[in-house]
Amino acid sequence: MTMKRKAITLLLAGLIAVSGTACSSYSPTSTTNEYRETYSTTAAEYTAECTTTAVDYYSGASEDACYETEMGYTEPYQEFNTEEYNTIKENGFVDVASAPLSTFAADVDTASYCNLRRLIRNGWDLDNVASAIRTEEMVNYFDYKVNDTDKVFSVQYSVGNCPWNENNKLLVLTMQANSEINVPYRGRNFVFLIDSSGSMESTDKLDLVKKSFKLLAGTLGPKDKVSIVTYSGSSETLLTGSNNYDEIVRVLDSIEPWGGTNGSGGINAAYDCAERNFIEDGNNRVIIASDGDMNLGITSQSGLTDLIKEKKESGVFLTVLGYGQGNYSDANMESIADAGNGNYFYIDSIEEAERVLCEKLKQTTVTVAKDVKFQLEFNPAEVESYRQIGYENRQMSARDFSDDTKDGGEIGAGAQVTVCYEIVPANTASGSDKGLKYQDLNLSDKSKSGELCTVSVRYKAPTSDESSLIEYPLVDNGISNREDFNFICGVIEASMVIRDSEYKGNATYRSAMDLARNGISNNKYRADFLDLLKTLDANRYEANW
Repeated sequence: MTMKRKAITLLLAGLIAVSGTACSSYSPTSTTNEYRETYSTTAAEYTAECTTTAVDYYSGASEDACYETEMGYTEPYQEFNTEEYNTIKENGFVDVASAPLSTFAADVDTASYCNLRRLIRNGWDLDNVASAIRTEEMVNYFDYKVNDTDKVFSVQYSVGNCPWNENNKLLVLTMQANSEINVPYRGRNFVFLIDSSGSMESTDKLDLVKKSFKLLAGTLGPKDKVSIVTYSGSSETLLTGSNNYDEIVRVLDSIEPWGGTNGSGGINAAYDCAERNFIEDGNNRVIIASDGDMNLGITSQSGLTDLIKEKKESGVFLTVLGYGQGNYSDANMESIADAGNGNYFYIDSIEEAERVLCEKLKQTTVTVAKDVKFQLEFNPAEVESYRQIGYENRQMSARDFSDDTKDGGEIGAGAQVTVCYEIVPANTASGSDKGLKYQDLNLSDKSKSGELCTVSVRYKAPTSDESSLIEYPLVDNGISNREDFNFICGVIEASMVIRDSEYKGNATYRSAMDLARNGISNNKYRADFLDLLKTLDANRYEANW
């Protein structure tokens, strides 16, 4: 699959022999397998003597850094893109009669939206980028109105007409974690795990990482402590358990990019450091900042996730911050976060760093419920079939819902999880009497309740290994918040159009814009999303001109 820039500058290339130095030719390849897709766009071929990989952040191109010759000439470089994304196969419609249960792990990640924003702003052609789009992360980036309660979770939901398919309904449910319950007050033990390899040498990578962590260091209280671990060819612990802001800043400023990327070595060192400084009943967390490109130590995605699964048993939580472009491995970063009691964000600007690490600090770094799992049971008297929108890589078997050894997702204090289902109502023209010969669909008396479904949620307190269960029966009472409903519909439509979904119906950029415009509600982040849609629509118009 090829990920193309809207405009690519062709570079002149040639063989240059200087001072008897031999140069070797380099040709990148594009690989695809069932787990991962690597996008590679070649702009020119060249021959050069190369050292470690660096990144040209202006063009989004990976660049092999070349030594300057004795004549003062720097070899030309090859522009290409090797960003990696896990393959996503969209959820399809499921017949309630044969499969009434929909089970999945919670997910509060927002990386996909910020990554898409970066692609649009930097002028990438979005053809064939379906696997970069995780709809639930786009929806979850934004905040919605939920009435607070004194319980662990509060819920708000709407049922309305599906904008892209007039025959169907859309169920939208937002669950918000209480911002006070289960919050530890014994202090924070943060380990900043920083990728300092050669590929991080650009202003949208290591420079932005340093600025981001300085923002976070500025939030420290008297009970908090920070350690700093870097990794490149090897790992190095630069600071242990400091509460001194100036000292933290000095160490951050001293970090320089060099060498390869031994991510597994850094992970081991960071968790060891977190365990040595562990605060009982405190907030113990490793925060990793990287472009995800691992080329030393354990480099396979499965090997990295196995390592993280082992480390999470220590009781240390994980936040994953992604930076940069060109060689960015979303595949590695997402998988690490999912495996390690973690959350995942993509930082494309200092403004986004401030949002994640300051404005939403508690949501990002304070886990109030772990191993959160959802299970919806649909009522066949009301629903013929359903399609979950997003959460493709968080699906679970029905039996895993009650199995406390099976991992769910982590939710921070005050964080929200929004879940959406497209529903085919029962007894519609699209439905039919199955006329089954060997089985009869006998419905219980509860099917006459008028409930569309029951939402069951399992979760554990941060220090517990035993789950609690709560249930929410949902009835079609219409739309509870029109602006939120419209905006969410706009986000879903946009994601389906970008990925050219087979389920997009009559969705277009224009219809997504109209929906989003009716749900902006004086919110700067929603207004920014509308601007992105305008850019996409204008680009589509220009391409068809």
